[in-house]
Amino acid sequence: MKEMPLILEDYLNYMETIKGTSSNTVKEYYFDLRTFLRYMKIRFKIVDKETAFDDIDISDIDIDFIKMIKIQDLHAYISYVDRTRGNGNFAKSRKVASIRSFFQYLYLRVNLIDKNPAEALEFPKTDDRHPVYLTLDQVELLLNAVLENKNEEYRKRDYAIIMLFLNCGLRLSELASIDIDKIRDNDTLSVIGKGNKERTIFLNESCVEAINEYLKVRPTVQNTDKKALFLSKRKQRMSNRAIQHMIDRYLEKAGLDTTLYSTHKLRHTAATLMYKYGNVDIRALKEILGHESVSTTQIYTHIDDDRLRSAVKSNPLANRKIKKTEV
Repeated sequence: MKEMPLILEDYLNYMETIKGTSSNTVKEYYFDLRTFLRYMKIRFKIVDKETAFDDIDISDIDIDFIKMIKIQDLHAYISYVDRTRGNGNFAKSRKVASIRSFFQYLYLRVNLIDKNPAEALEFPKTDDRHPVYLTLDQVELLLNAVLENKNEEYRKRDYAIIMLFLNCGLRLSELASIDIDKIRDNDTLSVIGKGNKERTIFLNESCVEAINEYLKVRPTVQNTDKKALFLSKRKQRMSNRAIQHMIDRYLEKAGLDTTLYSTHKLRHTAATLMYKYGNVDIRALKEILGHESVSTTQIYTHIDDDRLRSAVKSNPLANRKIKKTEV
């Protein structure tokens, strides 16, 4: 992470080592706050107008600069990412969370500022959208696209990856970080999720079979990635981006819209299938997905109108008729 002022470096170190925030989340905080501080330099007119946004140096930012920032500046920044950078409500909410966390650290943890300008910074209203997911027919198209791969090693590797996404609802970072020795008793898997929290994933028969078939052709390596379950062409742990690109290729091959579907939509698909067909309790689904709050999981309760219709019809009073009485 280059161009980092000491005040930002200290905050990120605090989040990762003291708060136990995952390294991926810390990176997202860094990217968000780098964009924020670059914009502040533009707003305070202390950068040349000809300087490209991505070339703005923030390494000289200190606490005196931070103390100049007011709530109006924060509102201006959120307006900027909305209108100029095209951020949707989800992206804006994440940026608000990054800013609020940063200023809370400066105000409450290290007492470097007397007032917290982000205390009154509100989260944008989120879209009440239903999760996007693949239907069972689309899942079959995707899996068949994988099975058409002529390279046995990659076919079995990619099939196992997609089966884990579709059956276990893993996050992309969780899947990429799987080590072979984290698979225990042939049917359980330990993953590190958000907040650096470890949880156990139970593998069904399809996942166990897919993993075992891949292990038969997985290369043996002696480098630092020798424990990694999924290896790239270069015999290194597959990166998040490599997995994303691989999924995109198969989605495209299956005739599915890559602007609509992604690795995260495979996670939605797993959750949807479990809730819709597996009669999974919403709190059990919360544990499977690694959500901190059941309110996050509740988006999946809006997807099954047939179940809701059936529930209403199952009421013992559902077929009670009005008895006609003579007047």
